Amino acid sequence: MNSISKSRLWTARIMSGLVILFMLFDSIFKFIQPAPVVEGTLQLGYAQHHLAVIGTLGLISTILYAIPRTAFLGAVLLTGYFGGAIATHIRMDAPLFSHVLFPVYLAVLAWGAIWLRNERARKLIPLQNREN
Repeated sequence: MNSISKSRLWTARIMSGLVILFMLFDSIFKFIQPAPVVEGTLQLGYAQHHLAVIGTLGLISTILYAIPRTAFLGAVLLTGYFGGAIATHIRMDAPLFSHVLFPVYLAVLAWGAIWLRNERARKLIPLQNREN
């Protein structure tokens, strides 16, 4: 196992922690179904019975992302989940930076955290030219 600096490790932990906390909050509230969540879901064009399915998909993806051994699979699944959120907000003509791109911000945090702590991810997605 390649060792990484403490600052890189803590940056990755904070980035992934933000994604995990937001997604846990979002998924759990889809099961609790307070009035604002139900109203928001209906405004987005989904029926109330869709909340459990959406919450389950988000929760499973988040749990997989939170487990180091399955974090890559979780990130892939979260990326699909975020893509659906983006498509929904585009369809609703939602504001670009606050609604449409918010899932992109989460995806950047999720993948950025994996990139920071995983050497194989850095080789897969190099951010610099190694020939120089």
